[in-house]
Amino acid sequence: MAKWVYSFGDGKAEGRAEMRNLLGGKGANLAEMSSLGLPVPPGFTITTEVCTWYYANGNAYPAELKHEVEQALGQVEQVVGAKFGDPNNPLLVSVRSGARASMPGMMDTVLNLGLNDRTVLGLGKSAGDERFAWDSYRRFIQMYSNVVLDVGHHYFEEALELKKEDLGVQLDTDLKADDWRSVVTEYKKIVEKRTGKPFPQEPREQLWGAIGAVFGSWMNQRAITYRRLHSIPESWGTAVNVQAMVFGNMGDDCATGVAFTRDPSTGENLFYGEYLVNAQGEDVVAGIRTPQLLTVQGKLAQKSDAPAMEEVMPAVFKQLAGVRNTLEKHYRDMQDIEFTVQRGKLYMLQTRNGKRTAKAALRIAVDMVREGLIDHTEAVARIIPSSLDQLLHPTLDPKAPRKVISKGLPASPGAASGKVVFTADEAELQARGGEKVILVRRETSPEDIHGMHAAEGILTSTGGMTSHAAVVARGMGKPCVAGAGDVRIDAKAGTLSVRGTVVKAGEFITLDGGTGEIMLGVVPTVQPELSGDFAELMVWADKVRKLGVRANAETPTDAATARKFGAEGIGLCRTEHMFFDGDRIVAVREMILADDEKTRRAALAKIQPMQRKDFVELFEIMAGLPVTIRLLDPPLHEFLPKTRADMEQVAKDLNVSAEEVEARANKLHEFNPMLGHRGVRLGISYPEIYEMQARAIFEAVAEVQKKGGKTVIPEIMIPLVATRKELDLMKAVVDQVAAEVSQLSGEKLDYLVGTMIELPRAALRAGEIAETADFFSFGTNDLTQTTFGLSRDDSASFLEKYQQRGIFEHDPFASLDTEGVGELIEIARERGRKVRNNLKLGICGEHGGDPASVFFCHKAGLDYVSCSPFRVPIARLAAAQAALGGPLKTE
Repeated sequence: MAKWVYSFGDGKAEGRAEMRNLLGGKGANLAEMSSLGLPVPPGFTITTEVCTWYYANGNAYPAELKHEVEQALGQVEQVVGAKFGDPNNPLLVSVRSGARASMPGMMDTVLNLGLNDRTVLGLGKSAGDERFAWDSYRRFIQMYSNVVLDVGHHYFEEALELKKEDLGVQLDTDLKADDWRSVVTEYKKIVEKRTGKPFPQEPREQLWGAIGAVFGSWMNQRAITYRRLHSIPESWGTAVNVQAMVFGNMGDDCATGVAFTRDPSTGENLFYGEYLVNAQGEDVVAGIRTPQLLTVQGKLAQKSDAPAMEEVMPAVFKQLAGVRNTLEKHYRDMQDIEFTVQRGKLYMLQTRNGKRTAKAALRIAVDMVREGLIDHTEAVARIIPSSLDQLLHPTLDPKAPRKVISKGLPASPGAASGKVVFTADEAELQARGGEKVILVRRETSPEDIHGMHAAEGILTSTGGMTSHAAVVARGMGKPCVAGAGDVRIDAKAGTLSVRGTVVKAGEFITLDGGTGEIMLGVVPTVQPELSGDFAELMVWADKVRKLGVRANAETPTDAATARKFGAEGIGLCRTEHMFFDGDRIVAVREMILADDEKTRRAALAKIQPMQRKDFVELFEIMAGLPVTIRLLDPPLHEFLPKTRADMEQVAKDLNVSAEEVEARANKLHEFNPMLGHRGVRLGISYPEIYEMQARAIFEAVAEVQKKGGKTVIPEIMIPLVATRKELDLMKAVVDQVAAEVSQLSGEKLDYLVGTMIELPRAALRAGEIAETADFFSFGTNDLTQTTFGLSRDDSASFLEKYQQRGIFEHDPFASLDTEGVGELIEIARERGRKVRNNLKLGICGEHGGDPASVFFCHKAGLDYVSCSPFRVPIARLAAAQAALGGPLKTE
């Protein structure tokens, strides 16, 4: 038969820490602290399974629950020596939620339960303090009425303010016992008026009302939103903890507080926390009174005049410091603890693994290895890979005020402020003059690269997490907010507007690429610092991971950044990004406007030395590490101007008419360019383009090898292949050029030719394609688009709705769809390696830097992932955790 209730207290417990799925985090840790002999007020936990039953059975409880609750309540009465509902010596309890994952402030709590018109008198007598008893009763009425009876807080707050005005006082502490008695009378009238019923006087009715409210709060809007943001499944449910009340507000020998066993901001091994004398727990977090610091050291650091607990209650503080050491040694992690002191006696109300910054998490993990509390692998498993973003990019100063005007998608982390500009050219011009600018566009295109590079951050009103703006910004390590649908951009008028707020060109805004927030004015930022702890943890991570980590990079800056962050090669060099620089774009456009092969080759001959120089720089930086170079992928019209003015400028540069440029642009226009004349299809139509690129690559290899550089083995990648024949034709072009360059240079050239798998057909025909390909690189951005039939640039407007409705668990462009796209990858791996068992496999879409996608790639048996340079540390850590079986589940 199922057991629904677990008791704890008096140095023993029916539960333990490992039972957090059943007892919730709070209940499991209360049980554990009891078993450790720590001073925990007795109580019991109603399990998460009751929550599941409650929702599955029309908000009803299992038949046995009432009896089990009564038994557990009887045990609490025995330990405390007071009876629930006894008018002379009443037991009071708190009722709190406790899910298995910490959800601070998301669900409901009721304190002082069991008070009524009779027990309040008994509490006053047993405590020897009537004022305290009536104050506790009015707190209980307000809290219970709000949580259980749905009466707004403000009704009670207004009544209390009126009472204080009548009495001519300002502080709650100025009210006497009789004053609180009359406040209670007023509060009960409010309840009857708002609910049509008197405030419940029967303690058991109060108890079951509170239990129902806690289970009900699992489905309140706050909790639903929090779960969605933190990927907490609805099916987990919450537990309910019922615990004997202890009071921090019975006088000056009482206190309540919150502490961390180490500094949660820096990770320093210092006892860190706050307390209030003569207060209840809610007073510390409500901000009504300014808390005091626990330690003398903390007090001095904060330049506070208020005495530290170490000074005011030295004996209790010493006991609390002992509890700190016990808990850290036991849990082997930094703890967040709540405590109450009642009449000089310490009680522990909660412990959990403390939330911390990424900087603190690193320091704590590394310090705990040095202290012998944990080993290297546990340290690696503890750090949340995505949290490393905090260490690699500037973040907003948490203390700085900010005025948020809108929110988009957090497309690339980091924070930046700058003057608003609406064109890439303007961004470059102003940046050259020393101005900090934010480039604001409806969407960006490859033509905007120079402006994106010059800007501090990028804001777009359309596009998703893998839009051009997002991908390029992540590669550059610049903050980007994409798909901010509320933002109306009028580039002609030079304004952006959001619901009545208008920002003009030249005015300042701030972007937070980590949250997607857009703010008015300049918000100060905090620069990241990479500590020695970071480097040390990365060494430990690299020792255990099996998956290689490369970077997507095409500029020397990107390549050098990638190396600095530990990339083991380049997994994607997008050659088209090299085409947009100054002189080259003119030659590229000349090539596109050419009517015949001869003219086209003449234009390509101008581009070739520029491409060769690029590759020489990349190969020298990567010093013998693999470099995967994707030959030209986007459709040619992307390189042509869009506006009439730009077309006239191009016509002037090329000495042709503007009409000719416009006619060519119209001829190349496609209704669905993503599935149009691009990738290998360009190479089939114009083999001279791929021939030029291959020649530039091989001449660069020969040059680097002649200079005495390390032997470079380029991996030449043909994009968007659907059939083996396409790859055969292009491989023949590459092989021929390699033979010619080898003969002319006298250098032996080793190279691989492979393909990007970004079409479902290619994945299904992988066995056939592997007969020609030396490697596959899964282009998961396009493979996701073509598998779902979704445009990554247009889907942002409805993907959130899909997630809210439970159709998608997450944005498939941000985190790999392991079921559909994942199955195609596994099919391609299986069929490809059956034909060529040493077939090299990697992914180079944006998923390469997403921890959940990296776990999948490890499980699927890929050789490497490739991601933007700034995500390389994240991928390294995620790959290590995948090898260890996944990250450690902490709070």
